[in-house]
Amino acid sequence: MRQDNLSQTSLSQDSLSGMILIDKPAKITSFIAVHKVRKTLGVKKCGHCGTLDPFATGLLIIMTGKATKFQEKFMKQDKVYVADFLLGITTDTCDITGTTISEQDASHITKLQVLKALRSFEGEIEQVPPMYSAIQHKGVRLYALARKGIEIERKARKVNIKKIELLSFKDSIARVYIECSSGTYIRSIAGDLGKILGVGAVVSELRREKIGEFDVKDAVAPKDLDNADLLKEKLILLMRLVF
Repeated sequence: MRQDNLSQTSLSQDSLSGMILIDKPAKITSFIAVHKVRKTLGVKKCGHCGTLDPFATGLLIIMTGKATKFQEKFMKQDKVYVADFLLGITTDTCDITGTTISEQDASHITKLQVLKALRSFEGEIEQVPPMYSAIQHKGVRLYALARKGIEIERKARKVNIKKIELLSFKDSIARVYIECSSGTYIRSIAGDLGKILGVGAVVSELRREKIGEFDVKDAVAPKDLDNADLLKEKLILLMRLVF
């Protein structure tokens, strides 16, 4: 009898192996989003395919059960973001949640100047990862070192900005559409844009719209993360991912 129960549990876990697209809300970490899905579905294994900062929203791919072994594959997919870059401020994290380092008047910056500066990011560029990132240095995450006030030299990495467009510019806020390769730091683009314009800049809002072929339009809404029936309905089964 016990063996039958174990077999049924195994079968149940296999049937829940796959991918779920989540529209991550702001103010929660990617880890918490994964935990919510794990708890709602009652699966043992669960992990995401590329973190989003707590203040950011949008597409988070979560793998469940045996599908977790494919996490690396989907982490390397191209991404699409829409970001708001607030000019006139510099923080230690290059986003609005960080500690302010300096503030400058950016009211004189024109839309044409922003457009010209954004063009310099098109194509393959070298980007220095921010200290507040999950990259490891001697087994320690950079953000852990940054929180202790420790800064180390980071090597520039090649990333590909396939498309970057200015959607709007008002009140020193540039809303930007970005198609980029995996490993691109949007916060670094904001920081570098601020340097080019000479007034500083941070990411004030960030939304991930696509990962590879997957679109946030097809994702489970934040309010439904506790809805087990809907999560099961939205689950893209392992078989479909492999073949």
